[in-house]
Amino acid sequence: MKKLGFGMMRLPFLGEYNNVNVEKFKKLADDFIRQGFTYFDTGYPYHGGNSETAFREAVAKRHPRTSYVITDKMPMFAVEKQEQLQQFFDEQLNRCGVEYFDYYLLHCLDRKSYETTQKTNAFGFIKQKKQEGKIKCIGFSYHDNAELLDRILTEHPEVELVQLQMNYMDFDDISIESGKCYDLAVKHGKKVIIMEPLKGGALANVPDEANALFKGYNPNASIASWGLRYAASFEKVIMVLSGMNSEEQLSDNINTMSNFLPLNAEEKTVISKAVEVIKKGIAIACTECRYCVGKCPQNIAIPEYFTIYNNLKRFESTQMPVAQAYYGNLIQNFGKASQCTQCGTCEEHCPQHLHIREHLKEIATALE
Repeated sequence: MKKLGFGMMRLPFLGEYNNVNVEKFKKLADDFIRQGFTYFDTGYPYHGGNSETAFREAVAKRHPRTSYVITDKMPMFAVEKQEQLQQFFDEQLNRCGVEYFDYYLLHCLDRKSYETTQKTNAFGFIKQKKQEGKIKCIGFSYHDNAELLDRILTEHPEVELVQLQMNYMDFDDISIESGKCYDLAVKHGKKVIIMEPLKGGALANVPDEANALFKGYNPNASIASWGLRYAASFEKVIMVLSGMNSEEQLSDNINTMSNFLPLNAEEKTVISKAVEVIKKGIAIACTECRYCVGKCPQNIAIPEYFTIYNNLKRFESTQMPVAQAYYGNLIQNFGKASQCTQCGTCEEHCPQHLHIREHLKEIATALE
C-alpha cells in the first residue's frame, strides 16, 4: 500500500466549512484511486459530519470495495455513556456507506478522553467489533505527551497502531513531543500513521529564507514535498495523511509519493536549518484542525483569527490593513476575540495545547 493517505478533514467546500463540495471531491477521489492510492481517512466531526457522507457519495457508491481503504474514528470527546459507542459506530457505518471499516480508531485521545475510554470500555468495544468483522485493524489517534502514551500502550497492548501528529516542526517540540511519542510507539511494536505532516498547510508556505534553503538544494521539489517525505521516511510509518482540496495539491502529493524516496543525510540537514528559520516567524502554532470551535459559547472564529494574526506578525506593518479588513469581515458573523468568556473549553479540545485565551487577548489588542 502506497504511503499517501487522503485526509478528509479539509475537503473542498462551498461557502462554509460544513458544506462539502462533493462534485469536486469526486474528481479528486477518482484521480487518487486511478493513480494507485487507496487510503482515505475521515472522522465523525469533520465538516460537521459531512466528511463521512461525502466519502459515501464520492467513493463508496462509485468504486468497488476492494479499491479503497477507509479509516474512521470513534468521537471520544462526545461519548458520555457506554451505549453511545454502538450508536456512533452504526451511524458512521451508515454515513460512510460501508459494512466494515478497514481501520477504526478511538479519536483524539488525551488525558481527559482516556478516562472516558476506561469508563465506557471503549477499547473493549472496538476489540469486539474486530472479532465481529466490522473492523479490520484497531488503534487510536493521539494528542498528548509521551508519558500518557506509554501508559495507554502498556494498559492496552491489543491495539495495533497509533495515529500521531508528526512533522519536522513538531518532532522535538517540548509540548507536543512527537519524536518521543513515535519512539514509544515503536518500542511497543505498533504501526504508526502520521497526521499533520504539513502542520495544517503551514509547511507548504514557509518564510522566504526557508524557501530559499529548500529550493537551493532542489529547485524542482515543491515545498510541501519536503514535509511529506520527512514523515514518510520513518521506518515504522505505514501511512502519511494529507488534506488535499485542490487538483494542484493532489497532483503534487501524488508526484512526491508515487515513487517515494526517503530523505538522505544532506536533505535532513537542510530541514534542520529550515526549522530554525521557521521557528522565528510563527506567533501561534495553530494547525486549523477546528477542534476548538465546536463548543465555543461565543462562536469565536479561533483558527481564522489565528491565521490573520500569524500573517500580521510575519509581515508586520504591511499586513495591518489587510488583517483589519479580514478581521472586520469575520466579526460580522462571529464573536470578537475580546468577547472570549475565558471558559477554557477551547483549550480542553486543542491538540496543540495552545494558550488560546491568552492569544485571543493579543488579537483583540492588535485588531480591535
